[in-house]
Amino acid sequence: MEYLVRTARITDIDRLVALSVASDRLARVDGPMDAASLLRQLVYLPQASIFVAEARREVVGGAVLALRPSVMAGGYVGTVDLLVVDPEHDVERISAALIGELLRSAGNKGCTVVEVARPGNATERNRWEQQGFTPAEPLMERAVAAVGATARRAT
Repeated sequence: MEYLVRTARITDIDRLVALSVASDRLARVDGPMDAASLLRQLVYLPQASIFVAEARREVVGGAVLALRPSVMAGGYVGTVDLLVVDPEHDVERISAALIGELLRSAGNKGCTVVEVARPGNATERNRWEQQGFTPAEPLMERAVAAVGATARRAT
């Protein structure tokens, strides 16, 4: 099956939230806004990137990258805030495609590192490690090269 990874549109948010709730990725959201409202705002903000994976015009996965400036990192730090894939599809392939797009976007936006909360599940942790992420307690991270700059080496 062919999968297409693209920038999310506002019309993709409800499906992305449904996938996230079904996989318990948004079960711990506690704040003044619900997840759908926040994601709808992030679609338009430059300090975040939202990508979806499609199969036959159906959203089967998605990922959110949030950016923050960091003097210590020497640029921006990208945080993978959400990665979710419909278990009915090729989870490994879609995850790899979404992570690849997140890393490309992070580099284009001047990030020197991308981090993700270290998964408790060994299979998920292995998925991140296969994409070049290394443990950096309490997170996992991967250095990325900002466009026009050299990547910072993880220590």
